[in-house]
Amino acid sequence: MNKELIIRSGSSTDFALLKDGKLIELHKEEDDSNFSVGDIFIAKIRKAVPGLNAAFVNVGYEKDAFLHYHDLGPQVSSLLKFIKRVSTGKVKDYSLKNFSFENDIDKHGVITDVLKSNQSLLVQIVKEPISTKGPRISSELSIAGRYIVLVPFSSRVSISQKIESSEEKERLKRLVKSIKPKGFGIIVRTVAEGKKVAELDRDLQNLMDRWESMCKKLYKAHHPSKILGEMNRASSILRDVFNDTFTSIVVDEQDLYNQIKEYLQEIAPKKESIVKLHTSKVPVFEKYGIERQIKTSFGKTVSMSKGAYLVIEHTEAMHVIDVNSGNRSNKAKNQEDTALEVNLISATEVARQLRLRDMGGIIVVDFIDMNNADNRRTLFNHLREEMKDDRAKHKILPPSKFGLIQITRQRVRPEMNIKTREDNPNGGNGEVEAPIVLVDKIKVDLEKLIKKDHKKLTLSAHPFIAAFLTKGFPSARSKWFFDHKRWVKVIPRDAYTYLEYHFHDKDGEVIQ
Repeated sequence: MNKELIIRSGSSTDFALLKDGKLIELHKEEDDSNFSVGDIFIAKIRKAVPGLNAAFVNVGYEKDAFLHYHDLGPQVSSLLKFIKRVSTGKVKDYSLKNFSFENDIDKHGVITDVLKSNQSLLVQIVKEPISTKGPRISSELSIAGRYIVLVPFSSRVSISQKIESSEEKERLKRLVKSIKPKGFGIIVRTVAEGKKVAELDRDLQNLMDRWESMCKKLYKAHHPSKILGEMNRASSILRDVFNDTFTSIVVDEQDLYNQIKEYLQEIAPKKESIVKLHTSKVPVFEKYGIERQIKTSFGKTVSMSKGAYLVIEHTEAMHVIDVNSGNRSNKAKNQEDTALEVNLISATEVARQLRLRDMGGIIVVDFIDMNNADNRRTLFNHLREEMKDDRAKHKILPPSKFGLIQITRQRVRPEMNIKTREDNPNGGNGEVEAPIVLVDKIKVDLEKLIKKDHKKLTLSAHPFIAAFLTKGFPSARSKWFFDHKRWVKVIPRDAYTYLEYHFHDKDGEVIQ
């Protein structure tokens, strides 16, 4: 399995994660992104609302952030005391080893017992502003590193549930307890599995340095202001997804290339050589076929192999995905086997689409009905396996009696939404599919006609499309010949609109 990270710089930085050449994640870092998950702000409580048991907090966004009582963290009283003392300059030792802690707040308490209007509070973004809502925040702070997460005002040590070996869990717990500073809790991440104490300690020291530099900014800080930004997206993506399976990281900008090499030198020195600088005149996303995949993956309809396709609809309350078998002729198998085959292909694509678009909330997938209980179980297990690598928290329910599978997926940032339709090149109102998708549609139609055993085929198309299909080597038509051993005559038609095309049989009759 090849895993590649392709990074394109420009007015924004785009990150494409490929698995065996197929796009599975796409991230965009805007230069003006002021509210990213993980950012820590010093903010003012605007108003505590007992009816919601929550407070609205001014973090500098046009809409106030929402802070629920359960997101305060048990040690919020200690945090408030610490902020007050550091802000006034009374405390200059930020290590917490000599700090006297307050009692934990009541689990079932009321927000007005803890917070007052105009009070200063450190808060962390846990969900970016989405649609009409402001950011969701928490005052239970955490600073993520490569192997561990540092949790101030806590004493707990927890190990990632994805580490299955109980011996390894015990070993890591023992190591972390031996280096844990007083007043801080630690969460051990999955990538720490098998790591030595020196690597964990180095990560811890980096996090402690970040905590101290953040605390120094608290003295006379302007309210509201960001006092600890999440790492740049390149480093945070590498921190969260990078592992030994990565085979290549390609960057098209020198400064970013140097940054990434430097960061990899810290976290995985042996893998530094996989970072490459893209110097070709062909844009990096085009070279790796990412532009084409974006155009074909983000529309309402998503094509898959063997003629199957998904229709993805979005409503205010949920996302709905419909699985269609397409125009298939599969005489060798019965209907149940065909349904299972299409459903398994679709489950793989659904898992990819959820990650690619970063879809969150409730997702309902309408698979093709199957009567066999074993087949339904196979589909359910296959979908769970495909979503195993998804970093967002998610839950999948078994198929219902109607063949529906419900998924809930954590949403922390707005859904990735890329426009795939373009202005109609023939003039007039409305939009049409991107022309790049047209060539794929022609190819799918051709495969259907070859399956129906049409011997001699002619394609009529607009002169621009005809030229695209026949010029250069290997041309699209040459590739068709190598794949299907069938030569297709292409005739340019001046009267056709840009996106119009027809296949003709040996008698000149239109067949598609």
